[in-house]
Amino acid sequence: MKDEFEDLIMPGEKKVSLKSLKTGFTGSYNKEKAKDELIKTKIEISQLQEKLYASGKHSLLIIFQAMDAAGKDSAIEHVMSGLNPQGCQVFTFKVPTAEEYQHDFLWRHYKALPERGRIGIHNRSHYENVLVCKVHPEYILSENIPGYDDVKKIGKDFWKQRYASIRNFEEHLIANGTVILKFFLNVGKDEQKERFLERIDDPTKNWKFSSGDIKERALWEKYMDAYQLAINETSTKSAPWNIIPADKKWYARLAISKLILSRLKDLDLQFPKVTAEESAKLETCKASLLTE
Repeated sequence: MKDEFEDLIMPGEKKVSLKSLKTGFTGSYNKEKAKDELIKTKIEISQLQEKLYASGKHSLLIIFQAMDAAGKDSAIEHVMSGLNPQGCQVFTFKVPTAEEYQHDFLWRHYKALPERGRIGIHNRSHYENVLVCKVHPEYILSENIPGYDDVKKIGKDFWKQRYASIRNFEEHLIANGTVILKFFLNVGKDEQKERFLERIDDPTKNWKFSSGDIKERALWEKYMDAYQLAINETSTKSAPWNIIPADKKWYARLAISKLILSRLKDLDLQFPKVTAEESAKLETCKASLLTE
């Protein structure tokens, strides 16, 4: 039986039209059912995390991309709450520093990759370089790339090369044991408006809101075009995009956790096997402890 969450995976075989996807979709779940299912799913993820850590063969890189107020932070908080923090790390990427601008656009993201056995979460990622930079190509000028000292020179060939760099980067990571899960939290424009108003009305959430958020909201259509193009150019069989309906946070959290669990199960993770020699040593140690 096909899992309904599999329909959220976009393996790149067909082009995606974001306008055709329902941001308020909740499948066969209601809030209470999803809450109970999320608890059970997080327990399973935690159990598999231990095997991931013990085996030390794979690392898991989880990427979150979305428009402002789509629920990235809360999704990370709720879905990852059952993980052992010793085997998990979270990076949030903001405007590049002066040092980071002195390197290629993937450099700072490569530095933040999880080691084998660990789970790395990137709240925003290398995709900002084909999303916010696509909407604001003037940001590219700060990278000081030879031949691109004028916005007018940043055309289709530039973006084609950048998408290729991202695909090659991810394929290299996959070939060396990193499993990549990419989530786009697809929130509707009306829902974003309500969440912005909530942030303004609630003093405890004022810090989450910036006047700059309204300026970026005015560019909604450009951002949707940039996301759609990025997804279609970089969604592959080995590193597909998962497009998560995000108007209902409770559904988004469940969908994300289910897809993470499914991918971990696919790895058929096992605890390391003890050799006969080591097994004999364990018995010797056991006998020694029992005679104390």
